[in-house]
Amino acid sequence: MAITRLERKGRKNKSRAKNRVNTIKRLNQAPVIKNVDVEEIKKSFEAAPKQKTAKKAKAEKVEEKVEEVKAEATTAEKKEDSAE
Repeated sequence: MAITRLERKGRKNKSRAKNRVNTIKRLNQAPVIKNVDVEEIKKSFEAAPKQKTAKKAKAEKVEEKVEEVKAEATTAEKKEDSAE
């Protein structure tokens, strides 16, 4: 009598075993511990000039444009009043 192999079941079992081994490796992995000088990092933040965030810079540009438009509108009104 001929023996038939369950090929799909074999592939499934092998893939389960690989996944199990990979998850065990991933969970046992430890991060690399580096010697970090915290005080030096704090000093670098104090020494570095404070940069504006993109949103704040954009908001300031918008405010400047609004002020320019208001100034132009007031000068235009003054010219109209003087013309009359």
